[in-house]
Amino acid sequence: MTPEAVIFDIGNVLIEWQPERHYDSIIGEERRRALFDTIDLHGMNDAVDRGGNFRELVFGMADRHPEWRDEVIRWHDDWIKMASPVIPHSVRLLRALRAKGIPVFALTNFGIQTFDMATGHYPFFNEFDRQYVSGHMGVIKPEVRIYEMVEEDCGVAPEALIFADDRADNIAAAAARGWQTHLFEGPQGWADCLVSKGLLTAEEAA
Repeated sequence: MTPEAVIFDIGNVLIEWQPERHYDSIIGEERRRALFDTIDLHGMNDAVDRGGNFRELVFGMADRHPEWRDEVIRWHDDWIKMASPVIPHSVRLLRALRAKGIPVFALTNFGIQTFDMATGHYPFFNEFDRQYVSGHMGVIKPEVRIYEMVEEDCGVAPEALIFADDRADNIAAAAARGWQTHLFEGPQGWADCLVSKGLLTAEEAA
């Protein structure tokens, strides 16, 4: 069926999210690997995405690992540099859908404070018809509850939703709910998917 609403993940769909790349540019790959092997920075970020206080969690981790204190604090101080750059073609797709009156939602693992920070840096975050932000919901993808909460709030049948995400586990969880899905590997593939679903023309998806 033709989808009634389109759901975008944000990280690595609308903006790049590559912390390792940023750390490599600052401290080099070898030292970055040692850091990430020693400290579960992504696990710390998951706690932020569940609604934990961004600054408190990062600085608390830095206090527990004084030998890596400066590097851990960079997760806080350099956060917007890690969450960049924008993926322009994906933003065009978001806007093309909305220009046709198709509801467009965000479903993203994002902290409360970090989402506010990113919205100030990327104003197009305000262009979604609905924002489903894990930090405010208290649950993260790919946990089943977050998909249930989206369904309950938006009122669109699961099979009438189409969802793009760069992580296969997040996509699999949505598909298990009956959502239409697209594993995002680049904006052109997502554009082609939206055209194939009859939501955009090739010209609109360019």
